[in-house]
Amino acid sequence: MTDIIIIVVLAVILGAALLYMKKEKEKGVTCIGCPDADVCAKRRNGEGCGNTDSKK
Repeated sequence: MTDIIIIVVLAVILGAALLYMKKEKEKGVTCIGCPDADVCAKRRNGEGCGNTDSKK
């Protein structure tokens, strides 16, 4: 019974995350989760994400 509860909770969390990503993509957000996505100059110019910290 415990396994079923864990699976259901994980499925709900995964479903909520997918729904959030879908809604953000419909809004036109390109870098979901990036705190600077609204003010990013590279995003406005269509050059992609300007975050270089993750590439190090």
